[in-house]
Amino acid sequence: MGYYSASEYYTSLFGEKVYRIALDAGCTCPNRDGTKGFGGCIFCSGSGSGEFAADRNLSIEAQLSEAKARVGAKCKSHKYIAYFQNFSNTYGDEDVLRSKYLAAVSDPEVVGIAIATRPDCISEKMFSILTEISRATKLWIELGLQSIHEETARWMNRGYDLDVFEKTVWQLNERRIDVIVHVILDLPVETRAQMMETVDYCASLPIHGIKIANLNVLSGTRLYDEYIQEPFALMEMDEYISFLGEVIEHLPESMVIYRLTGDGDKKHLVAPMWVSDKRKVRNRIASVFAALDVQQGRQCRLS
Repeated sequence: MGYYSASEYYTSLFGEKVYRIALDAGCTCPNRDGTKGFGGCIFCSGSGSGEFAADRNLSIEAQLSEAKARVGAKCKSHKYIAYFQNFSNTYGDEDVLRSKYLAAVSDPEVVGIAIATRPDCISEKMFSILTEISRATKLWIELGLQSIHEETARWMNRGYDLDVFEKTVWQLNERRIDVIVHVILDLPVETRAQMMETVDYCASLPIHGIKIANLNVLSGTRLYDEYIQEPFALMEMDEYISFLGEVIEHLPESMVIYRLTGDGDKKHLVAPMWVSDKRKVRNRIASVFAALDVQQGRQCRLS
């Protein structure tokens, strides 16, 4: 089961392995501050899904320096991607955010910037800023879609309609800015057919890459409260990996797959616990996908 992995893509782009450094731009979200709602998405933790991000009280320069020192022992490369990860990183004072992006660009070891945000949080001024940044370095914009189904979007408190997402994808595409989309599988309110409809929708758009995650239940989230009150079944590891293989078959070979499973912080992870053993999960995915390649007579391109 071959697919275009992020590791393979980065090596082709930069000539070597690169490491993502999670930064905190000090943002929030419109469905947290009352603009669209409160509490955030149902699965989102108090840190805005940024458990691994740096300290927001530090400057971007200090965050980069501290993170590089932390990962230096296991990262032989000296090329990094500055990843503005948690909350919505185009939501706030545009001039302040521009200065933070530029601070990351100014680091000679930073070869690109990834900015995670919502499609309803990119103003016309921000589009201009993103275009400026894309001319200074490699830029990826990560958009949290999760599902195309409006009933699911209401359940998860996403706070924007599908047409907003699609319009933003095309606007970024027109500016030649690569888009990475976040999709969640194993949603308790959806069938597998509905999840595959989301995958097929992503495959139909000019999307550069995708992050696929199985639903993780983390303590301190509204999903956790729902799960404790009325537990719902989640896929076991082999069941999920088998479905993941079907999902990948529906994606274009040119689409970069940045993530295959959820990556919840072990301190807060409640279910499914099997995702906490990353090495075991990676090895199992490689084993299952390689077996599928043998069965189908195809060469495995795992990296």
